[in-house]
Amino acid sequence: MKKALSFVFFPAIVLIVWWAFSHFKVVNEFLLPSPETVCGTFFEMLRSGELTGHIFSSTGRVLFGFLVSAFVAIPLAYYLYYFPSAERKARLILEALRFIPPLSLIPLLILWLGIGEAAKLSIVVLASFFPIYLNVQSGFKQIDVNYKELSTILKLSRWEKFVNIEVPAAFPSIVTGLRLGFGYSWRALVGAELIAASSGLGFLIGDASEMSRTDKVFVGIICIALLGLAIDQFFLFLNKRLTPWKKS
Repeated sequence: MKKALSFVFFPAIVLIVWWAFSHFKVVNEFLLPSPETVCGTFFEMLRSGELTGHIFSSTGRVLFGFLVSAFVAIPLAYYLYYFPSAERKARLILEALRFIPPLSLIPLLILWLGIGEAAKLSIVVLASFFPIYLNVQSGFKQIDVNYKELSTILKLSRWEKFVNIEVPAAFPSIVTGLRLGFGYSWRALVGAELIAASSGLGFLIGDASEMSRTDKVFVGIICIALLGLAIDQFFLFLNKRLTPWKKS
């Protein structure tokens, strides 16, 4: 009970302050619609199917792009960890690419790929790749040397060492990379949808802003926050279930 109360304490404070500001007209209702207005708009959009369509569009894009990024970043991180000489050769280009903001590539991606799904998916992949890659590689590099010596003493094969020592030891870092990567991909996708999309939560926010529907803007922002929080909790649950030897 105490844990549940501590979890909802700060959101409740924010909600009360929000209600007070709107109820007592501290801020113009156009700039800060009341919680009741936003809640009513939310259920109205839910009933009409408008909100569900935008949620499915954004979630489908971000999950597909995120999975592509993970399936590339994790094997590459392990390969470069296992072959340090290859990492030294690839380091310069990877470091240079890491500092390029994905959203700055939108004009080029639109020219190369058009304004369809490919450009938006590319933004997601570019945004989530390096957080996953760097954390996974760091996890493998930080494996206790005693584990490595143990695998040598036991004469484990390459596969046995990978499955029984390297993956379990690096798994918390892998999950951290996935959590960070998903956060970056979610934010980058919404930014891309604000610029070039005809559906999705980013498009919803941009379109509502142009139509002066601040209540819809709040609905889009709250949906982004709640969906991101739900998937982040899934990663935490996954980490806890698959690494019981680690304390949270």
